[in-house]
Amino acid sequence: MSTAMNFGSKSFKPRAPEKGAFPLDHFGECKTFKETFMRCLRDNSYDSSQCRLQSRGYLECRMEHQLMAKEPLEKLGFRDLQDSPLSPADRESEP
Repeated sequence: MSTAMNFGSKSFKPRAPEKGAFPLDHFGECKTFKETFMRCLRDNSYDSSQCRLQSRGYLECRMEHQLMAKEPLEKLGFRDLQDSPLSPADRESEP
């Protein structure tokens, strides 16, 4: 037996996703960053430690386009990369 959900009722109140839930990038605003990160992962046998600059760029893009809550990079595990410049390949993929 299933229970029907009545989303039309006035008692339903949407709430923001919990931390860690990411809205989809429907407009592809961070697509180039995602592709650069995924290419890096493939090229490095999916060793994410080799792709931290690309990961940082992707997360920064998501924060800039309000696809995730703004967080200090050190809270996201990038304290050691705070002042690291992006490589030419990373700069090239910036929109």
